[in-house]
Amino acid sequence: MALMITDECINCDVCEPECPNNAISAGDEIYVIDPNRCTECVGHYDEPQCVSVCPVDCIPLDPDHKESKEQLLLKYQALMAENA
Repeated sequence: MALMITDECINCDVCEPECPNNAISAGDEIYVIDPNRCTECVGHYDEPQCVSVCPVDCIPLDPDHKESKEQLLLKYQALMAENA
């Protein structure tokens, strides 16, 4: 399942540089996560790095993008192949 950033985001800028897949970017009002690039850090880390650094706890699972751990790993592998 990809993650999402809720409107509780305070635009503190700490999540964007932590994302190993470059899935986080500045949106019109708050940061946003591209569900096509978010792997919940599967393949990189044991836990999502953006969630671990967020000071306001505004990065939950995105219910519109449900994926299994296996699907997230396949997405990670595809992203790595794209960058090779």
